[in-house]
Amino acid sequence: MIIDLKSQLIRDEGLRLFPYEDETGHITIGVGRNLTNDGISSPEAITLLMNDIQAATTALSQNYPWTDVVDEVRREVLINMVFNLGIGDFSQFREFLAAVQVGNWQEAANKMLDSEWARQVGPRAQRLAIQITEGVRQ
Repeated sequence: MIIDLKSQLIRDEGLRLFPYEDETGHITIGVGRNLTNDGISSPEAITLLMNDIQAATTALSQNYPWTDVVDEVRREVLINMVFNLGIGDFSQFREFLAAVQVGNWQEAANKMLDSEWARQVGPRAQRLAIQITEGVRQ
């Protein structure tokens, strides 16, 4: 039986979905990708980003289906937050979510900014608060 190169490399290198340290001390992922020396390319980074945006969007829709009708610019704030926090930590923003659900944008911004998350991400939170309040991308 003839095995193609891709199959050989998966067999020989293994397929690892989480980073690990290889025998030479290099951080590696996937099928022998040496992250320590080679990193990833810009197109690969954008592919990962697009996959992560889709995952955040799906998690938001599945957990808060009412957000599907929020205008696109404000919904992007929610996706941005889920992307950063994960859906579990995002779900702790109960008062923020309640304000968003009724379209009280100023209150939503206030609740965003009055959080440990806002103190951690600084300018990001400020920009997203303006975006949620004004409905204009920042």
